[in-house]
Amino acid sequence: MTQLIRHPGVVESTGKQVLRVRSVQTSGCAACRAKGYCSSADVREKLVDVPVADAASYHPGDSVWVMETSSAGRRAVCLAFVIPFLLVLFSLVLFTIAGLTEALAAVLSLALLIPYYISLWLCRKRIGRQFIFSITPA
Repeated sequence: MTQLIRHPGVVESTGKQVLRVRSVQTSGCAACRAKGYCSSADVREKLVDVPVADAASYHPGDSVWVMETSSAGRRAVCLAFVIPFLLVLFSLVLFTIAGLTEALAAVLSLALLIPYYISLWLCRKRIGRQFIFSITPA
């Protein structure tokens, strides 16, 4: 059984077969009553384009649930954090073994992230097809 990640959202605008949904993501402490006195409370708004067949049945202001499979969430974490971390770690080790100074090895290892993130950006449409959101009324 596929587990779903659900976030509440509000329809911002509608298109032919696409809804733009504003989703508010909060950290665990953002719902705390003491968040006004704490600097660690974190709330972020994100706009998500969700392809739907029946976009005409939704209207701006409608409450909805935006859903994605947990495997897609893990894939996103890998692309954004795990792979870059491993790239920096392994390149740092290789540059150090190759005899470069630690400072130069560190700079070159971090510089390898530039082409990695540029390649992600260039492949964003192809990668985006792997992350399909679904929507249900709230």
